[in-house]
Amino acid sequence: MKTIIPDTNLIVRLIVGDVKSQQDKVIEVFKKAEKGSIRILILPIIIAETCFVLKTFYKRNDIEIADVMEGLLSPPWLEIEHRDALRGMWGWFREGMHFVDSYLLALERHEDYTVVTFDKKILKKSKQ
Repeated sequence: MKTIIPDTNLIVRLIVGDVKSQQDKVIEVFKKAEKGSIRILILPIIIAETCFVLKTFYKRNDIEIADVMEGLLSPPWLEIEHRDALRGMWGWFREGMHFVDSYLLALERHEDYTVVTFDKKILKKSKQ
Protein backbone atom coordinates (compact mmCIF):
# COMPACT_ATOMS: atom_id res chain seq x y z
CA MET A 1 0.00 0.00 0.00
CA LYS A 2 1.21 3.46 -0.89
CA THR A 3 2.25 5.75 2.00
CA ILE A 4 1.94 9.50 1.58
CA ILE A 5 3.89 12.02 3.63
CA PRO A 6 2.07 15.35 3.43
CA ASP A 7 4.24 18.44 3.25
CA THR A 8 3.56 21.51 5.35
CA ASN A 9 1.69 23.26 2.55
CA LEU A 10 -0.85 20.41 2.37
CA ILE A 11 -1.49 20.54 6.10
CA VAL A 12 -1.78 24.34 6.04
CA ARG A 13 -4.22 24.22 3.10
CA LEU A 14 -6.30 21.65 4.96
CA ILE A 15 -6.43 23.74 8.13
CA VAL A 16 -6.72 27.24 6.71
CA GLY A 17 -8.76 26.57 3.58
CA ASP A 18 -7.59 29.77 1.88
CA VAL A 19 -7.15 27.94 -1.42
CA LYS A 20 -10.38 25.97 -1.65
CA SER A 21 -9.35 23.84 -4.65
CA GLN A 22 -6.20 22.71 -2.81
CA GLN A 23 -8.09 22.10 0.42
CA ASP A 24 -10.53 19.88 -1.51
CA LYS A 25 -7.64 17.83 -2.92
CA VAL A 26 -6.15 17.35 0.53
CA ILE A 27 -9.52 16.31 1.93
CA GLU A 28 -9.78 13.67 -0.82
CA VAL A 29 -6.35 12.30 0.12
CA PHE A 30 -7.35 12.09 3.77
CA LYS A 31 -10.63 10.36 2.84
CA LYS A 32 -8.65 7.72 0.90
CA ALA A 33 -6.53 7.13 3.97
CA GLU A 34 -9.59 6.87 6.18
CA LYS A 35 -11.00 4.21 3.82
CA GLY A 36 -7.69 2.33 3.95
CA SER A 37 -6.68 2.63 0.29
CA ILE A 38 -3.54 4.64 1.15
CA ARG A 39 -1.60 5.45 4.30
CA ILE A 40 -0.71 8.92 5.53
CA LEU A 41 2.41 9.32 7.65
CA ILE A 42 2.58 12.51 9.70
CA LEU A 43 6.09 13.59 10.66
CA PRO A 44 6.84 15.82 13.67
CA ILE A 45 9.03 18.12 11.58
CA ILE A 46 6.07 18.86 9.31
CA ILE A 47 3.84 19.62 12.30
CA ALA A 48 6.55 21.91 13.71
CA GLU A 49 6.77 23.85 10.46
CA THR A 50 2.97 23.98 10.20
CA CYS A 51 2.79 25.53 13.67
CA PHE A 52 5.42 28.08 12.66
CA VAL A 53 3.50 29.01 9.50
CA LEU A 54 0.19 29.25 11.35
CA LYS A 55 1.74 31.47 14.01
CA THR A 56 3.87 33.76 11.84
CA PHE A 57 2.00 34.03 8.55
CA TYR A 58 -1.59 33.41 9.63
CA LYS A 59 -1.21 35.06 13.09
CA ARG A 60 -2.84 32.19 14.97
CA ASN A 61 -2.19 32.03 18.71
CA ASP A 62 -0.84 29.01 20.60
CA ILE A 63 -4.25 27.94 21.88
CA GLU A 64 -5.82 28.00 18.39
CA ILE A 65 -2.85 26.09 16.98
CA ALA A 66 -2.95 23.47 19.76
CA ASP A 67 -6.70 22.99 19.31
CA VAL A 68 -6.45 22.45 15.56
CA MET A 69 -3.41 20.15 15.90
CA GLU A 70 -5.13 17.96 18.47
CA GLY A 71 -8.02 17.56 16.07
CA LEU A 72 -5.77 16.94 13.07
CA LEU A 73 -3.76 14.27 14.90
CA SER A 74 -6.71 12.47 16.48
CA PRO A 75 -7.85 10.02 13.76
CA PRO A 76 -6.62 6.52 14.63
CA TRP A 77 -6.08 5.68 10.93
CA LEU A 78 -3.30 8.27 10.62
CA GLU A 79 0.22 6.98 11.01
CA ILE A 80 2.10 9.43 13.20
CA GLU A 81 5.80 9.28 13.95
CA HIS A 82 6.15 9.50 17.76
CA ARG A 83 2.35 9.45 18.04
CA ASP A 84 2.16 9.60 21.82
CA ALA A 85 4.56 12.52 22.09
CA LEU A 86 3.08 14.47 19.21
CA ARG A 87 -0.42 14.03 20.58
CA GLY A 88 0.63 14.67 24.19
CA MET A 89 2.59 17.92 23.83
CA TRP A 90 -0.17 20.48 23.35
CA GLY A 91 -0.76 21.35 26.99
CA TRP A 92 2.76 22.73 27.26
CA PHE A 93 2.43 24.44 23.89
CA ARG A 94 -0.77 26.16 25.10
CA GLU A 95 1.19 27.44 28.10
CA GLY A 96 3.51 29.26 25.71
CA MET A 97 6.36 26.78 25.53
CA HIS A 98 8.13 26.57 22.19
CA PHE A 99 7.15 23.65 19.93
CA VAL A 100 10.52 21.92 20.34
CA ASP A 101 10.49 22.22 24.14
CA SER A 102 6.92 20.93 24.31
CA TYR A 103 7.80 18.04 22.02
CA LEU A 104 10.90 17.11 24.03
CA LEU A 105 8.91 17.08 27.26
CA ALA A 106 6.26 14.92 25.61
CA LEU A 107 8.90 12.48 24.34
CA GLU A 108 10.16 12.19 27.89
CA ARG A 109 6.72 11.90 29.48
CA HIS A 110 4.94 9.71 26.92
CA GLU A 111 7.69 7.68 25.27
CA ASP A 112 10.17 7.12 28.09
CA TYR A 113 13.07 9.18 26.75
CA THR A 114 15.33 11.29 28.95
CA VAL A 115 15.89 14.90 27.94
CA VAL A 116 19.28 16.35 28.86
CA THR A 117 19.28 20.14 28.88
CA PHE A 118 20.37 23.30 30.65
CA ASP A 119 17.04 24.98 29.78
CA LYS A 120 15.45 25.92 33.11
CA LYS A 121 11.89 25.91 31.71
CA ILE A 122 12.28 22.33 30.54
CA LEU A 123 14.07 21.24 33.73
CA LYS A 124 11.16 22.54 35.85
CA LYS A 125 8.72 20.29 34.00
CA SER A 126 11.09 17.39 33.29
CA LYS A 127 11.15 14.02 35.07
CA GLN A 128 14.81 14.63 36.01
